[in-house]
Amino acid sequence: MCGIIGVLCKNSNAGKIAYEGLKRLDYRGYDSWGLAVKNDGLLIYKRTGKITKLPKKMFYGSCAIGHTRWATHGKISVRNAHPHISQNGKIAVVHNGVIENFQELRDFLAKKGFSFSTETDTEVIPMLIELYLSRNLCFRESVRKALLHLKGSYAIVAISELHNSLIGARRGSPLVAGFANGTFLLASDMQAIAPYATKAMFLEDSELIEFNRKAKVYDIETGKRINKPVKKIDLKLHSADKRGFEHYMLKEIYEQEQAIKNASLQSNALIEKVTKLIKQAEKVFIIGCGTSMHAAMFGSYFFASIASIQANAILASEFQNFLNLVNKRTVVIALSQSGETADILEAVKSAKEKGASVIGIVNVVGSSLTRLADATIMMNAGPEICVLATKSYLAQLSVLYLLANSLIKKHEQAKKELSEAARLVPTIIKTNESKAKRLAKKLKNAKSIFIIGKRESAVTALEAALKIKEVSYIHAEGFASAELKHGTIALIEKNVPVIAFASDASDESITNAIEAKSRGGFIIGVSSEKAKCFDYFFAIPKSKLFSILSIIPIQLLAYYLALSRNLDPDKPRNLAKSVTVK
Repeated sequence: MCGIIGVLCKNSNAGKIAYEGLKRLDYRGYDSWGLAVKNDGLLIYKRTGKITKLPKKMFYGSCAIGHTRWATHGKISVRNAHPHISQNGKIAVVHNGVIENFQELRDFLAKKGFSFSTETDTEVIPMLIELYLSRNLCFRESVRKALLHLKGSYAIVAISELHNSLIGARRGSPLVAGFANGTFLLASDMQAIAPYATKAMFLEDSELIEFNRKAKVYDIETGKRINKPVKKIDLKLHSADKRGFEHYMLKEIYEQEQAIKNASLQSNALIEKVTKLIKQAEKVFIIGCGTSMHAAMFGSYFFASIASIQANAILASEFQNFLNLVNKRTVVIALSQSGETADILEAVKSAKEKGASVIGIVNVVGSSLTRLADATIMMNAGPEICVLATKSYLAQLSVLYLLANSLIKKHEQAKKELSEAARLVPTIIKTNESKAKRLAKKLKNAKSIFIIGKRESAVTALEAALKIKEVSYIHAEGFASAELKHGTIALIEKNVPVIAFASDASDESITNAIEAKSRGGFIIGVSSEKAKCFDYFFAIPKSKLFSILSIIPIQLLAYYLALSRNLDPDKPRNLAKSVTVK
């Protein structure tokens, strides 16, 4: 959530580099944006809405910081947009996270003569830095002292009109440093700096980095120097453009064939290591948020039905309620596309404190989860720019299916089955895309859509509902098909859309679909066979992995529903790609 970029360079085009980096963070979700550039003083430019053209005067300077804001404290406005400045106007700060004690700090600073011009929690940070600079401390030490006051989470980048330094720090929110031919960069996401940086350094919690003539890292609590490794990076950004597609969402739906293939190509040594951890565990938890939670539920089905292992799927935000069950014989499998989701990281840290082993299933190299986990399986889905998860979801399911089969020594068989499933993806898209487009026009004014399925398809129903409401803003509800008669059937009346996932015409969900049809429901079938009760039909080729593949037509339906309602499918309102606040 929110994006940060910071640049210090020799050739005085820091503003341009920061602006371009900010545009590459456009996908993360935001409601306002801004930059600060050091050029004969601090120049500030802030706007609400989407990133637009930047005045040329903002391109030039030795140092620049930028930010895309997703409002937490204070309404969406230019005044509340970042960067925020100190009272004397000489310090600028951008910040991701939440300062929990900001009101207490405002009261403290007010007594020192400071006044505030925004409603944000962030504004206390430049004010605190100014306070310590007034006590003749250096810029770095002033930032460090200011951070000691903060309770909550943050990734910050700060610059000063009076100092030729770029300073960044983190606690609970991601920050990566990049290096490229005398240019220093800081960002919340590798995507922002990858075109420039050839090397990177991943900051850990309670670390501060100062770029001047070189990079120096310090412990925030003690102020002591820390030696940190710099790693070479090789990010292939060609897959981060639209490649002729109108939107990233559609492009990423099309990329699911490769996503399944890539996710299944894991090293035997890594799979053996992870399998051994799971087999030795007394308890196994799979945690996730949103789409990743649905993948976790799928994983629990796979582990039970394939490997006869009980794995409890738990929402990461609720995992604290289960900590008394966690010990050294526990394995926690943490699912996160970004590897930076705040609720996931908090759950993982709590589990590790209790002695648990953590297996991360992640899509972003170098993310916080990869560094916390005892073992990491990369999804290898490639950059997913659309806020909605599509290809990363199928990649997660592929990894979990592979793991479940590896537990019963059917790793190679599972790889073949996943490869066969991947080959079906283009057929599924070709067969169903025009159908999805036509159905979207029919359903664009629907008030509610209900979605049912049996066994693993009950989870697919949950994910299908999430995709529809995320991107079209139509209320959608998914549940196990047998639950229809335990309440929701009261809402079924003439022409109410009901999507039924059924592996074939004999699937038990067909009975429940007929119950809905008898009450006037408009039945949309997703199946390998067309049942008589279907008013509309999405065809899925027969496959052992029907429950994984069957989400694809509804991803397409969700996409075309958004277009039919004149909405941007890549950037749904109020949502962000990486949710780094709790």
